[in-house]
This record gives sequence, C-alpha cells and structure tokens, in this order.
Amino acid sequence: MQITTAILITAASIGFSFSAQANHHGMKKDVIDVAVENGSFTTLVAAVKAAGLVDTLKGKGPFTIFAPTDAAFSKLPDGTVEMLLKPENKEKLTAVLTYHVVAGKIMAKEVAKLDSAKTLQGQSVMIKTNMGVMVNDANVMMPDVKASNGVIHVIDTVLLPKE
Repeated sequence: MQITTAILITAASIGFSFSAQANHHGMKKDVIDVAVENGSFTTLVAAVKAAGLVDTLKGKGPFTIFAPTDAAFSKLPDGTVEMLLKPENKEKLTAVLTYHVVAGKIMAKEVAKLDSAKTLQGQSVMIKTNMGVMVNDANVMMPDVKASNGVIHVIDTVLLPKE
C-alpha cells in the first residue's frame, strides 16, 4: 500500500510539474524549454545538445516527441549513452533522437487511433493500445505535455531504430 501511494504521489507530482511548466506564460515555452525545466530529462537534453538539434526542436514545428526520462536512459546497457554522446557518433545519436520525433502535434486521443507513426528519422514507430498506450516497447507514462511548438508524451524506454 505504501509503495502504491508513493508511486501515485510521484506520478502526480511529475504531472503537476509538467502542467505548470507547459502552461506557464501562456504556452510560450517550446518542447526544449519544457523538457529542461522539468528536470527529468537531463540525459535527453544533453543528447539533443550533443546532436546539434536544439535549434531544430526550438523551431516552429509542430513536433510530437516521445520523450524518454533519465530513468529510461539508465535502462540502456552500461556505456551506451556515453558512447552515443561522443562526437564521432553524432550521426548515430541524431538517428536515435529523431526516431523519437514525429512531425505534427499528435495528442494522445489521436495517437491511440494510430497503429504506427513515421518519425523524422525516417522509420516508423509501432503504436499499441491494448494495455495503455505503447510506442514500440515503451509505455507512455504521461501523455499530452503541451508546449508552444508541439506536445511531449513521456515514455519509460529509449526507442532504438533498426540499423
């Protein structure tokens, strides 16, 4: 019971944090600003900076981002994040990151109607809705985090494109 309560409190506080950040100043914060200010996406933000994608994702968009949390990145095999962040692996890092982005602002109710979505990387992600919403093998933990140039759906697993 205490664990369940702790999980619910944590989920509620994350949700409140996202709502507060995304809606602050009348939705003037873009997807990058929302992710930075939340604090649960330090690895994702560092990767976006290393790949040189900040200006793109701060652009007009709109973008739908399936955003893995720091905990999602920690589930990758040891050394994976460090390897991807090396300058010589920028192309691979860019492919991984753009595999998390779909053109357009696709809210959860529309995502749930899809069976796949083409990413900016070029490959499609598979969408399943039989037990909650899943993108490939990632669970959508928090949908519809609004930003001025799109929407973020928080996921619990890093999506990796086929090589």
